[in-house]
Formats: sequence, structure tokens, C-alpha cells
Amino acid sequence: MIEGPQPVSPRRSSSWLRALLVLVTLVVLGALVGLQRAREQGGAAPPLAARPKPVTVVPARAVGYREGRTYLGTLQPWVSAEVGPQLAAGYVQSVLVRPGDVVKRGDVLATIDCRDAEAASRAVRHAAKALEAERAALAREAARYDALAADDFVTRNEADLKVARTEADRARALAEKSRLLSTSLRVDDCILRAMVDGEVVDRRGDPGAFIRPGGHLLVVMDRATIRVEAHAPEDDFAAVQPGTPVRVRLLGAGAVVPGRIARRSPAADMHTRTIRFEVDLDNTDRRLPIGTTARIELEVGDEVPALEVPVTAASVRGGRATIYAVEEGRAVRKALRVIGERGGSLLLEPGLAPDALVVTQGRALLRDGDRVTASEEHTP
Repeated sequence: MIEGPQPVSPRRSSSWLRALLVLVTLVVLGALVGLQRAREQGGAAPPLAARPKPVTVVPARAVGYREGRTYLGTLQPWVSAEVGPQLAAGYVQSVLVRPGDVVKRGDVLATIDCRDAEAASRAVRHAAKALEAERAALAREAARYDALAADDFVTRNEADLKVARTEADRARALAEKSRLLSTSLRVDDCILRAMVDGEVVDRRGDPGAFIRPGGHLLVVMDRATIRVEAHAPEDDFAAVQPGTPVRVRLLGAGAVVPGRIARRSPAADMHTRTIRFEVDLDNTDRRLPIGTTARIELEVGDEVPALEVPVTAASVRGGRATIYAVEEGRAVRKALRVIGERGGSLLLEPGLAPDALVVTQGRALLRDGDRVTASEEHTP
């Protein structure tokens, strides 16, 4: 006969529970005693919030600062000439230069087919020659009539008529000479010459193109001297007076060159209310391209003392910068007025001792009075 499991005695299970409770109590008491002994031997561990915070610092520099102005300008040539006919019209016969060619004043640049102008010039020349011959014959005839009138062989009235015809023919001959000069100018206008020493910048037509008076076939520029042309607000009229030293940043050439304001307009533009001024730059080596952009920088006012700190060391709001300075191992919060910016630095009003350490990295986790451990950042 198979017997089933025997029931557990209630006394046995309660004794196991009591033993387990006693064991847990002993373990907790042992842990408390261990903590107490550790506290008596080494002291309590400080909380994380009370530990010094690691930060990176740089020394602030005491510098002098002058307020600056920056204007955008354009490089312009000293002389620019658009070459084309002013009197003649016709088909372009030849173009002898291309952009980049260096030319001298008087060099032939292009020619235009002006056979009609040449024919008209020859016709006027022959007509003027015929009138001149007729005038000479009439002058001799008038002289003979004058002699006959003196001896009463002809009347004075006939002699005076001969003199009048002579003067009329003389006037017609002069008019034909003037026409000849005009047609000669048209013929000369068919040969396009350089008006200045310089370089060919643009070529707007090729042989076979038809060009009319007033049209431009070539552009020649003299850039031995560059004019940097810029415009300043009317409030800066006194700041851009001639002779003021400036720095010109040439974006096209990637260079910074010093210069001085050469000239300034005496009046503001009626539409933009700006003052035009120019800076002359030497370009005899032709290294500066025309039409590129330049930044003109100049300083105004008197120099004032300032504190220079990196931009990463401050948060700016409303014209004031908040920084953290390290003093006796603690972070001290400072709010100083911003007086300018230069490169990657802020210029602040003097509110710290020279070479004071300001926090650059780690300041986002700081509060006024926090303990810090500072490591100085090495900057060039």
C-alpha cells in the first residue's frame, strides 16, 4: 500500500522563519558596525556636489582698444576706355588683340570696312580741288577788272561783281575743305586705336560683326594704380577724411595691404545717403585684379583700456558678457560690459586684475562660488 506525503509540522516551519530573521538581523548589525568603524578611522566620504570641478582656464590680457569701422569696396582701374567708332558704321574687318594683351597708346586694335567713307572722302577732296582752282581763276579775273575799272574801261559795278563772285567761290572752297575734314575723320574712325596705355579687358565682337557709331568693340584699362572705391554712412563723414590710415583686405588676391584714404566726396549721395571715398594702391606689377571685392578697415576715436578674453569664455546678452574667474580655488561670476570684438576675442571693460584666470571649458556646469581645479590652456 502506497502512502502519500506527510504534512509539515507547523512548529518546524516557524522555527525556520525565526532562524532566518535572526540571520538577517546579524548581517545588518555587522554592516552597521563596519560602517561605524570605517567612519571612525577615515572620516565620511564627501558628496559629489562638494567635490572641486575640473575646468580649463586662460589668462585675461590687458590691452588697448580703439573702435573700428569696416566698409566693403570694389577695385577699380585708374583709367578705363571703351574703344569703338564714334562716326563710322560698318562691318568689323579685323580684331588684332584679345583680353590680357598689353597695349600702348596709339596701337592699332581693330579695323572696320569703311569703303563708302573713303569714296566720299575722295569725292569731297576732288570737289574742293576744283573749287580752289575756280577761285584762283576768279581772283585773277577780278584783279584784271579792278585794273580796267581804274582806267575807266569797265564800270566799277562790274569790277565789284567779279570780286563778290571771287569771295563766294572762296567761301564754297572753304566749306568743301570742312566737309573733307569731316569725311577724313570718318575714315580715321575706321581704324580703332588704343587711347591709353593698359591691358585689353574685354572683347565684344569678332571680324564680320556689324558695329554702329557709339558701339564698343574693346575695353582697355590702365591698372598701374588701383582705386579702391567704397561708401560710408553719412555719420562717418569725419572718419573717412583724406589721409586716414586704413588696412585693405583684398579678397581676390588674399592679401592685406596698408594704405591711406586718397580722396573723399564733399557731398552725400541723394538716394543712399552715403559718402564716397577712395584708396589708391600701387599695382605696377599687375597683381591685383579689377572688379574684385575689398574690405577697408580703419580705427576711430581714442584708445581705451580693455580686457581681452576668448569668445568661448563668455556668454553675451544685451551688451554684457558673463564670465567666470578663478580666485583662490573658487569660481567667481562676473558680468562686464562688452566694448568691442576683435578676431576670436571679446574686449571687455576692465573689471579683473591683469592676467586673471577666466574659465573657457566647463563653465556651463559652474555656479558662483563653486570649488574648481583649474588647468591652464596653452594658446598661441
